[in-house]
Amino acid sequence: MNSLLILGAGGHGKVVADTAASSGLWQKIAFLDDRYPAIKSVIDWPVVGRLEDTQKILPAYSGFVVAIGDNILRAQLLKRYLDKGFKSPHIVHPKSYVSPSAEMGPGCVVFAQGVVNPGVKMEMGGIINTGASVDHDCQLGEGVHICPGARLAGEVHIGSHTMLATGASVIPRIHIGNNVMVAAGSVVISNIGNNCTVAGVPARVVRADD
Repeated sequence: MNSLLILGAGGHGKVVADTAASSGLWQKIAFLDDRYPAIKSVIDWPVVGRLEDTQKILPAYSGFVVAIGDNILRAQLLKRYLDKGFKSPHIVHPKSYVSPSAEMGPGCVVFAQGVVNPGVKMEMGGIINTGASVDHDCQLGEGVHICPGARLAGEVHIGSHTMLATGASVIPRIHIGNNVMVAAGSVVISNIGNNCTVAGVPARVVRADD
């Protein structure tokens, strides 16, 4: 029996579980969450422990996925348990499209109506959220989150732990650095460095992080 343990039972975890259930690949789905035992279920799926219980509980499951919105923490937890030999599969909604030539690292998720086109390379822990699209030959670093309705044109490169918020868009062949927040509705038409927040049409740096 294929069984999936989801680390994090918040809103994102709920959609990961729904996506996994919709795929029909998992007969058993459960959560770990630090609110346990105050919460013991999410919809029809049980919460069976806290995040600190992962090492103890995970051997009873076929695989795990980290469903935590913080991009850096998600990547850290994913690495921790991959390094211990546990498996983190892709979770892909049946009403999305992922090209056979796309490459996805461990623990990536693609939600309903998401599109991942030919030649895309995603490192581990990436999120292609509801209705988002990633066009041909894009490269996404670890822990990248493409939020609902965001659009990447072809050959865009995005560094690790960067987030494109809802409805943001990027023209072709743009490079965006590590730890960048692209605000909702922004349009990126020029390269962006590391560790900053950009916003607007066209997008400009509105905050530089240390």
